[in-house]
Amino acid sequence: MRYYVALVHKDPDSAYGISFPDLPSVFSAADSDEDLVINAIEALRLWAEDEELPAASPHQDIVERPDVRDELAAGAFLIRVPLIEDDTRTVRANITMEAGTLAAIDQAAKQRGLTRSAFLASCARKEIERSA
Repeated sequence: MRYYVALVHKDPDSAYGISFPDLPSVFSAADSDEDLVINAIEALRLWAEDEELPAASPHQDIVERPDVRDELAAGAFLIRVPLIEDDTRTVRANITMEAGTLAAIDQAAKQRGLTRSAFLASCARKEIERSA
C-alpha cells in the first residue's frame, strides 16, 4: 500500500482544503477534520482512475519544499493518506475466527446483500482508511 502526504489548510469560516504536493492537480475539501482522510483518499482514487500515480516523495523531501514550508508556517499541517489501489484480481484467502463472530458477519453481509468475502473486504478497507 502506498501513502501520499497531503497538505491541509483551513481559513476561518471555511472548509478544510486538501492538496497533494506530489500531485498538484489533485485536491479535495472537508467540512470536518473527521472527513479529511476519507475525502483525500477519494480524491486520490478518482485521479488514479485516469492517470498513473507517481512514486510518493519521502516526508523529508516534502517538508523541505519552500511552498510547503510557507503553508506550514501559515498554519497548514500534513497528513498521511493511504491509497489501496483497485485491482480487479481476486485472491483466495483462508482465515480463522471465532464461530459467533463469523455468524454475525454472515448475518450482516446477508442484510446488506453482500457475500461474506465482499463484506469482509469492505470492512477491512474502511478500517485501514479510517486508521491512517
